Amino acid sequence: MALPLRAALRSAGRFMVKNPTTMLSMARHALGMRVAVPLDALRWFIANTPPSKKAPQDVTITPRPPAIGLGATVDLMGTTVRAGASIRVDQIEVTDAAFKVTLRLSDVTMKVLGESFTPVAGLIKSGALDLSKPGNLAKFMPKRPPILIEAHDDIIVIDLMQNPKFAANDRVRGILATLTPVTQVAGLSTEGDFLIVQLRVSPFGIPRALNAARALAAG
Repeated sequence: MALPLRAALRSAGRFMVKNPTTMLSMARHALGMRVAVPLDALRWFIANTPPSKKAPQDVTITPRPPAIGLGATVDLMGTTVRAGASIRVDQIEVTDAAFKVTLRLSDVTMKVLGESFTPVAGLIKSGALDLSKPGNLAKFMPKRPPILIEAHDDIIVIDLMQNPKFAANDRVRGILATLTPVTQVAGLSTEGDFLIVQLRVSPFGIPRALNAARALAAG
C-alpha cells in the first residue's frame, strides 16, 4: 500500500516550520546544481512504509560524510542479525539500458540477536567472517540477487536493470531515456544531516531527450 500523499505533505509542512533553516540550505545547494534531501525525510519514509516480512527492520540512517551510515535488523539465512555499515557511492551510471551504482562499504558490523545455533550464527560469533571485505562475502552468497553484478573486497556494484520487472517496465525506461541525455547524477554523498545529490546537466542531449519524450507520450 502506498503512503498517503496528504499525510506526507502535512509531515513535510510541519518539518519545514520546525526547521526553517532547512529551506535555506536546500536553496544554497540548488545554486550549485545539488539536490539536498534531509535525512529526516528518508527516516520518515522508512518509518511510515507499510511493513513487510522480508524487509529489514529497525532501520537507522546516520550521516558519516561523505558516506551514509545504515543499520538494520535482517534475517540472514534463518539467523536474526543486527547489521550496520558505512556506505559511500563511488560511481553512478544511469541510462535507458543501465542503472549501475558502485558502492564502497566500510565499518561493517554484524551481531547475532537472540539464541541461534545456525552455521551463519557460528561464523559471526567466531569472528571467522572478514567484515573488512564484505564484497568477497557477497560474491559467494547463496541465491545471489541478479542486480548484484560485481563484488570484491569492499566494493559492491549493483545494476537495477538486471531486475527483470524493472527492466521490462517501458514507462521507467522511457522516463530514463528522456532525462538522462540532459541530466545525470554525478555523485551522492552526505553533508550535515542531508543527502546531497550532485547533478550534471548537458544541453547537448536535448534533441535525444525530446525524441524520447515524444516516444513516451505516443506510447
